[in-house]
Amino acid sequence: MFDQIFEALKIEIPQIITHAVGFLIALWVLKKFAWGPLLGLLEERRERIKNSFDEIDQKQQEADNLNEEYQAKLRDIDNESRKRLTAAVSEGEKIAARIKEDGRTEAKGMIVKARAELDRDVAKARVALKEDMVAMALTATEKIILEKLDDDKHRRLIGDFIDDLEAQKQV
Repeated sequence: MFDQIFEALKIEIPQIITHAVGFLIALWVLKKFAWGPLLGLLEERRERIKNSFDEIDQKQQEADNLNEEYQAKLRDIDNESRKRLTAAVSEGEKIAARIKEDGRTEAKGMIVKARAELDRDVAKARVALKEDMVAMALTATEKIILEKLDDDKHRRLIGDFIDDLEAQKQV
């Protein structure tokens, strides 16, 4: 039965055996001379790729660590700047309060000084007015004493005195 199949397909057994033996010899030669170096090259390449990935992972980890470190430093810098800004604002408020208080004290001093000057000026004016009144009274008295007083002269003298007072008042 196999003979008929082999004859129908035109298969020759010695030829198949020769091909099988040749294939096995070629396989053995490839394994002996090519398979080892080929596997070595593949293993070397796989090792380089693995090392590259390990290096990439290591660099990525270093970059992540640096990023975290920089973020922490930025937070510290931000906190420090906020503290300094708060301190500066507080110092500014203290200085402003001190300036206001100094201004108030100086203004009170100026007011007291101005009132004292005003009181002195008023006192001087009263003294001057009193002296003027005395001088006018003396002048009027002299005129009265020097002239004989009759009713017309008396009225005219008093009118002149009042006119002189009004004229001095306007000046």
